[in-house]
Amino acid sequence: MKKIRGPFELQANPLPADDIAQRIGAMRMAFHKTFTGSLTATSDVAMMGLMDQKLNSGGYVALERVNGALDGRTGSFALQHSCAMTRGQPQQTITVIPDSGTDQLQGLRGTMTIEIIGDDHFYNFEYEL
Repeated sequence: MKKIRGPFELQANPLPADDIAQRIGAMRMAFHKTFTGSLTATSDVAMMGLMDQKLNSGGYVALERVNGALDGRTGSFALQHSCAMTRGQPQQTITVIPDSGTDQLQGLRGTMTIEIIGDDHFYNFEYEL
């Protein structure tokens, strides 16, 4: 498995809660990300989450489509997020969706974590092709 790390920027856009989100008290968000470094790409993310701001605990699920280049190989792939936070301590499971790689990224497998340091966001991606 190869390990890479780099920065990314994101734009967050709150979405209106649909009927299901309203019933369970969830929020919906859309994100657009721009990755730099060994992963030079953009992505779009659809997310639904619950958060207790007082306890700093919650969770979210999301699907993300990444388009660009990974170590010079072009194509796209999809990520599945299933993450929780317990009193400020994150537990991240972000996995490449099997067989979602296209073009030169066919067969991509891997996992990602996200680090937030101050206002800066970083990806840690462990993958193999």
